[in-house]
Amino acid sequence: MQLLTTSYFPPIQYYSKLIKKEKIIIEQYEHYGKQSYRNRCDIYGANGLLTLSVPVIKGARKKILTKDIQIEYVEDWRKVHFKGIESAYRKSPFYEYYIDDIEPIFSKEYKYLLDLNNDILGVLNEILEISPDIGYTEDYIKETVGVDDWREGIHPKKSKRIEDTSFVADPYTQVFSDKLGFEPNLSVLDLIFNLGPEALLYLENSIK
Repeated sequence: MQLLTTSYFPPIQYYSKLIKKEKIIIEQYEHYGKQSYRNRCDIYGANGLLTLSVPVIKGARKKILTKDIQIEYVEDWRKVHFKGIESAYRKSPFYEYYIDDIEPIFSKEYKYLLDLNNDILGVLNEILEISPDIGYTEDYIKETVGVDDWREGIHPKKSKRIEDTSFVADPYTQVFSDKLGFEPNLSVLDLIFNLGPEALLYLENSIK
């Protein structure tokens, strides 16, 4: 069983867990962790790595369960994110094939981050033509014997990552890789727009 956090347009490493023939459990009863993939993703723009972050309502409480995290709409972050994706990938080989599937995500006003991320997973899974067995925690999971616990291991900060010997990020052609070099483990969007139908094969080959 793979234990994961919720994730906004998850990184490739995250998806390498989803395609394994194992039960996937997404933790929703944890205390929400800031500066993580729960509300952010990394894409590859003309100036290099570009982080897109969904603003969330902090509230008066210091500790809020992930399932209760609400999205803030003071600024039009949806327009900013979509324009960022468009700018980064409009020249990619498969942008026109998939952008119509992804664009509706940015037309809805989700109240909860978890609902937004769940819908994103559904869209990405359809594009990749996979049907992972995904469930959600009914309480916080403390006992992880026999479970691959990646709740904190898959993290944008190197200092917080757990070494993953079962995942390798081999280079592939990216829009700006000739100019700026290869950038590993970006959002799976990068893989989809650049490799198209071969994205799933890449994910399968990333598992060691």
